[in-house]
Amino acid sequence: MTTPAPRLLSVIAPCRNEAAFIDAFCDSVLRQQLPEGWRMEVLIADGLSDDGTRERLQERCARDGRLVLVDNPGRIVSTGLNACIARAQGEVIARLDIHTQFAPDYLARCIEALERSGADNVGGPWVAQGTGPMGAAIAAAFQCRWVVGGARSRDQDYEGAVDTVYLGCWRREAFARFGLFDEALVRNQDDEHNLRLRRGGGRIWQSGTIRSVYHPRGSLRHLYAQQQQYGYWRPFVVRKHGQPGSLRQLVPALFVAALLVSALLLPWTPWPAAALLALYGAYLALASMAAARTAGAWHLLPRLPAVIAAFHLGYGWGTWQGLWDVLRKRTPAQRFARITR
Repeated sequence: MTTPAPRLLSVIAPCRNEAAFIDAFCDSVLRQQLPEGWRMEVLIADGLSDDGTRERLQERCARDGRLVLVDNPGRIVSTGLNACIARAQGEVIARLDIHTQFAPDYLARCIEALERSGADNVGGPWVAQGTGPMGAAIAAAFQCRWVVGGARSRDQDYEGAVDTVYLGCWRREAFARFGLFDEALVRNQDDEHNLRLRRGGGRIWQSGTIRSVYHPRGSLRHLYAQQQQYGYWRPFVVRKHGQPGSLRQLVPALFVAALLVSALLLPWTPWPAAALLALYGAYLALASMAAARTAGAWHLLPRLPAVIAAFHLGYGWGTWQGLWDVLRKRTPAQRFARITR
């Protein structure tokens, strides 16, 4: 009798200028405990790094044949993912993130959930863990469903169908059926791909057994810039499909619009602005308390209103900026056309 050939899992990860994190990432993924009968290849797409990341990757790849360096001249996430998929040989493809810490059985649980659910894409909850007081406040707000419109992706215990999922693990044939990532999108390429998958009859599944920890921004300025970029690219997804990934993604833009209209009415009446600010102030207070309670960290409460406002204002204003460029059929603004973590 002959021993069956091992099944192959392809791990894909885009990166650019990650010299401070690339070794920890490589060590983490190489320690993954795969199910019996499985082996893996790890394809890392480098987007023309100029901080020593590429040289370090070359050294690591020379020492361990499981690691493969892939060129990503497009320098953004979508082109990096597609470059990896084009080289991938596995029957299952799992996306990892350089700044996320993964449980030792993360990939094993992905494979298990993929087989158990019969879904086309599976993943775990999006769990944030910040560094320092402001980073911890950002993580607490990120994790609160009051802040993110009830997104299932923040529910660590949820098991079931979802409209999108963190990172993702696909059967290889999913990319043949639904296509690769849209390289015109600097941000939201994962949401757009999941929307395309669902519209094509595919299924997405979230499992609380798939565990990882994401490290978010550590300052209000960087948080606002990140959310502004996410918001900017949302209208480009809507233009492509005629609908957003979910209605909650439009709420920040509606809030910003209400603020602007209220401000324009101030010369005639202060009541709309006063009412809107009072309502949003009450919401900020309640959402901040909910986030602090969920995180078990009441000392974060003074920082949380500003953090939550940065989430909403950045995303909402970015959405209007993107919509303005879409309506004028302009090339995406250069400052939003480059990826920042």
